Amino acid sequence: MNAASSIDRPVTVRLHPSDNVVVATQAIAPGATIPGESLRAEEAIARGHKIATTPISAGSPIIKYGQVIGVATRDIARGTHVHVHNVAMSDLRRGAARVTPIEVPKSARTFEGYRRADGRVGVRNYVCVLTSVNCSATVARMIADRAERSGMLRDFPNVDGVVPITHTSGCGMASEGEGFDTLRRTLWGTAANPNFGSILMVGLGCEVVQVARFAQDFALQGREQFQSYTIQEAGGTRAAVEEGLERLRALLEVANRARRTTVPASELVLGLQCGGSDGWSGITSNPALGNASDRLVALGGTVMLSETPEIYGAEHLIAARAVTPEVADKLMKRIEWWQGYTAKHGATMGDNPSPGNIAGGITTILEKSLGAVAKAGTAPLVDVIEYAEPATKRGFVFMDSPGFDPCSATGQVASGATMIAFTTGRGSAYGCKPSPSIKLASNSEIYRRMQDDMDIDCGPIALGDATVAEKGEEILSYLLDVASGKPSKSEALGYGGSEFVPWLIGATM
Repeated sequence: MNAASSIDRPVTVRLHPSDNVVVATQAIAPGATIPGESLRAEEAIARGHKIATTPISAGSPIIKYGQVIGVATRDIARGTHVHVHNVAMSDLRRGAARVTPIEVPKSARTFEGYRRADGRVGVRNYVCVLTSVNCSATVARMIADRAERSGMLRDFPNVDGVVPITHTSGCGMASEGEGFDTLRRTLWGTAANPNFGSILMVGLGCEVVQVARFAQDFALQGREQFQSYTIQEAGGTRAAVEEGLERLRALLEVANRARRTTVPASELVLGLQCGGSDGWSGITSNPALGNASDRLVALGGTVMLSETPEIYGAEHLIAARAVTPEVADKLMKRIEWWQGYTAKHGATMGDNPSPGNIAGGITTILEKSLGAVAKAGTAPLVDVIEYAEPATKRGFVFMDSPGFDPCSATGQVASGATMIAFTTGRGSAYGCKPSPSIKLASNSEIYRRMQDDMDIDCGPIALGDATVAEKGEEILSYLLDVASGKPSKSEALGYGGSEFVPWLIGATM
């Protein structure tokens, strides 16, 4: 293609009639004309990046998705590249229009899951080796590894495996307060996830998060699906591993009694995640996941959006969907908490996106946030919960969390998410146990390049070869298949054993 050639196929996407930028669907050469926009590219535009459709004067807002994503730091000529070199953060916001939930089919859907004694339904049947403190992490991993390598699990065909839940804390912290409460809530919420059939808790013995107190506070003593002990009581590492294996066999017998049965799709609790985002994430994979989310909510299921710093700038759009003013107020209070928290540590809520996001075409956290919230579709916001707090209401729920994907997903699993749907444009290698994670590629190039990791290609949406609704239905169907036992790509690769990352709040002492 020479510099002045015309491009026959549309190579840009306009996301809202009022936008003053469009997004390139492929690399655009200088001098190329843009069909549908009566526009000539004045310079090279990379795929996923923005091009100005009108002259934008310094200080004027940049509009994408019909919302402000930043302000011009200098005059921007029509047909030129719009990115970090000429755009900065802004406090400007456009009002949130009332969102009407999209109409989606509500015909009955089911999956094959594990109905637990408390009524909740799991999609996997693992045994958890839970650690109270980092000091017992190696013993927990030894127990799980020995169980897997010894062939012990062959005697328990209904058990999917043994998962060690290890972390870097549990001591050197205050024995009360926000940090202590959050860690314990995360540990118990994870172990109580319905994807676990039984729990073995291993401590050192002298840590702040005491095993005996933990069992007492969460009313675990006497339950046949729970056992606990400490390394110091057992007589050291070797003895603790042997005791753990002996106790594990009894817990495997308990878990092995579970059987998959047909359950309604309403029993699914889905955590929504995005990571390694690019300029297409908010156009293809996130809206497609949002459509699947709406379909699941329409069936009576639960979807959970998180990563509070990554909705900053779009929080007003979510608050406008709250079922009551009280729910909206809970969301805004979490935003205020984060503003204070980041300021305390010498940062701001605008210290985002990441270098990978920027390379992919995302310019500001406002732009990233507007694309990120698309994962949550259009359903009403029924509740706002704290990190790892149990999700008790069905529908669209927001869980407060950091924007670090593994940490956020850890909180979602502790809140009850039995599956994770993860969108990515630059490529993500995340996996999760006990809750399987599926990957949704925002563009076909990353889907082909990382096909062993990617479950679904949402790239055809950008080229007009598929609709958001078609991909939404594909995602929901795939979720139900994985919920019924089909391994996700990350499960097939063996991911999930090192991705437990609790949010550690407070001083390490």
